Amino acid sequence: MFQSRWLLAPLYVGLVGALLMIGWRFALELVHALPLLIHGTENDIILIVLGLVDLTMVGNLVLMVIFSGYENFVSKIDVAGHADRPEWMGKLDFSALKVKLIASIVAISSIQILKTFMNVSEVSDRDLMWLVAIHVTFIVSGVLLATMDVLVKKSHAH
Repeated sequence: MFQSRWLLAPLYVGLVGALLMIGWRFALELVHALPLLIHGTENDIILIVLGLVDLTMVGNLVLMVIFSGYENFVSKIDVAGHADRPEWMGKLDFSALKVKLIASIVAISSIQILKTFMNVSEVSDRDLMWLVAIHVTFIVSGVLLATMDVLVKKSHAH
């Protein structure tokens, strides 16, 4: 039964593939942005930059899930002495990972809403309402998750 945790390893390898796809998409967006430096408007450049930031944040999210998930559920990653080892590695338990994930999702959602507001005339009121409603749902979910974690930690402390 304990060995069944290794069934998750291929999923994390798949997430590495997803990270490569995000990197490829980032490169395509960057190449697409080059002509905008000469012919684009300020809004065009801002939208491209927001898209690049969005992809970077999604990449950060995937990387965090890969490292933390692998360490929490499959096996330790033994790079303790490595100079480039991120400080949070090995310290991010499942509870902290959930909060970081929802915080990242809220940040990504914020960027999507900002991109939408940059072209608000092209978006229906209904679509805009749904974007904001979903964003607020993410925020409320994050607050509830963080509150539950605080309550659980308090109950374990007593």
